[in-house]
Amino acid sequence: MKNGPMLNAYPDSVGGNLSKIRELLSKELSGAFSSFYVLPSLYHSDLDRGFSVIDYDLEKTLAKPEDLEGLKDLGIDLKLDIILNHASTQSPQFLDLLEKGENSEYADFFIDWNRFWEGKGTMTEEGYIQPDPELIKDMFFRKPGLPLLMVEMKDGTKKPYWNTFYQEVIENPDGSKKYLGQMDLNIESPKVFDFYRETLKKLASYGASIVRLDAFAYAPKAPGRRNFLNEPETWDLLSSIRDIAEPLGLTLLPEIHDAYSAKIYKKVADKGFMTYDFFLPGLLIDAIDRAKPDILVSWAREIYESGIKTVNMLGCHDGIPVLDLKGLLDDNEIQALIDRIVSRGGLIKNLHGQKNMYYQVNSTYYSALGADDDKMTLARAIQLFMPGKPQVWYLDLFAGENDLAAVEKAGPGGHKEINRTNLSLVDVEKALEKPVVKEQLRLLKLRNTHPAFEGGAFKAESDGAHLSMSWEKDGKSISLKADLKEKNYEINILD
Repeated sequence: MKNGPMLNAYPDSVGGNLSKIRELLSKELSGAFSSFYVLPSLYHSDLDRGFSVIDYDLEKTLAKPEDLEGLKDLGIDLKLDIILNHASTQSPQFLDLLEKGENSEYADFFIDWNRFWEGKGTMTEEGYIQPDPELIKDMFFRKPGLPLLMVEMKDGTKKPYWNTFYQEVIENPDGSKKYLGQMDLNIESPKVFDFYRETLKKLASYGASIVRLDAFAYAPKAPGRRNFLNEPETWDLLSSIRDIAEPLGLTLLPEIHDAYSAKIYKKVADKGFMTYDFFLPGLLIDAIDRAKPDILVSWAREIYESGIKTVNMLGCHDGIPVLDLKGLLDDNEIQALIDRIVSRGGLIKNLHGQKNMYYQVNSTYYSALGADDDKMTLARAIQLFMPGKPQVWYLDLFAGENDLAAVEKAGPGGHKEINRTNLSLVDVEKALEKPVVKEQLRLLKLRNTHPAFEGGAFKAESDGAHLSMSWEKDGKSISLKADLKEKNYEINILD
């Protein structure tokens, strides 16, 4: 796996389809990236812009096999998603279950709520078991109410199935129902592991080198447990998935958010997996705003000295993580950071109103920095000198600002659209003339080509508002010296 920069976008983020992005990577962005994280609307999906997967075949209105072959020809490998916890209600497996009920070959593919809680609760008039209070008092909920969806089979019987995330029931004119949602998979079923094997093989054939494991921590479940990152079952699941992935040449990247103080990132790394550096986005804004890089430098040293293999980023398709900073910044500093980003147009994301349980701020990274060109290029330079594989959200590369009109158009729950604006080729052409974009591309090409970044020795120091970072390998070195107060930097190369 190459350690060079990785572009991050939906297949239709630029020019309407993957073919246009591939063309851009062969011309204007040539030499800047060695990898491409294509978000899962690449597949057949129906909700959550790709994260409710119907099946893992290509959505050919957005991406065709020749597009993937073209990326391989450019020497660009892929990072792709597999969603371990759930599949769409429109998946062939769930539709077969609705059609055939207990006679379906997928009868145990999803989690029958009543079977799971049998003998551990009280049957309600609605037909689902209400678990005994002591068995769910510690359970982690992603939404209000019990995580179940009551569905009606073709024969008229009604059954509840485990549903952690989105759900909606649509009444058809003929009185029948259409179910929308993301139904949890039963990882105790051999059929589910057959499905994982088939999917990972398919992703490898697409050109993936990294596979992001979305929502993996919700997959193992047991009565009386938190049912989020159950241990040791979660690690057993990841080990089983790795046994499938490694012979296919795939590196796994489990995706999980938690406070720095919880040290989950370290557990993931100690188990031999790559991990996300979800601390960098907030730490970097805080360091630049306050001209204090000491905590950032301490974190950079920890990554390198502990041998943690990270994918880092500034912005992404989701929000800027803030929960993750607990233990690195104190609560007052975190709140001040949130307030600054919100004052620049960001939106707060809470977990059904419980801010202290989970929150992030939705914003483009450029807007989170106050749409300041000097701050943006400084942030990008520091990111590219951090240990890890740098991931670059397309909208940040092109200095995109918060899209509040898209949020309003999307309605309730549309906060993430603030940072998902699709760009036309004309938009990109104009952006490529901006100095802030030209400088980012210069930095990315440097990061992608200098040999010291591939396995070199790393050093980082801070002194007041000054930051220095360097990489050295086989007598070749590259160093960054930055003044966070003046928002400037210089890069020195010794060959």
